[in-house]
Amino acid sequence: MNKKYVAEFFGTFWLVLGGCGSAVLAANFGGEGNPLGLGFLGVALAFGLTVLTMAYAVGHISGGHFNPAVSFGLLAGKRFSGSDLLPYVVAQVLGAIVAGGVIFIIASGNGSLDLTGSNPLATNGYGTHSPGGYGFFAALVTEIVMSFMFLLIIMGATDRLAPAGFGPVAIGLALTLIHLISIPVT
Repeated sequence: MNKKYVAEFFGTFWLVLGGCGSAVLAANFGGEGNPLGLGFLGVALAFGLTVLTMAYAVGHISGGHFNPAVSFGLLAGKRFSGSDLLPYVVAQVLGAIVAGGVIFIIASGNGSLDLTGSNPLATNGYGTHSPGGYGFFAALVTEIVMSFMFLLIIMGATDRLAPAGFGPVAIGLALTLIHLISIPVT
């Protein structure tokens, strides 16, 4: 198997395990108001740190997309080959599924996992599934604007004229900021 696809698998696995795992396992640890829980800030940092660490670890192998939206955006920006799109997306989806399975196994480990509530495994969305009760249009605008800004930052931070070696820092911090803005919405 091509090393690029393996790198995308593990990068996406780490992104989902770190970001979603922190939301499921640690965001509300101990209940509401508990100082041990990570909360929104901790989850946002977890997402940013996972991208930052894997961009340095395997980004030099695959480009460090770790998300089909990023791969599509880079394709649209003519910074990625269309022949690699499907294998990248497959590797990313598989990495996410495996990480989701790991999170489920861990979350089930203390016997208190409840998948019947309104927010099982930290799922989110709009309306009743939005942490802040935001509607569909607000959720849609949030996701479009945040995705656009993320791709703009990725394109700029990885441009040949950008300072060498700092792209992962800008990208990881951007993902943290995106989550700080969007977690209450979607």
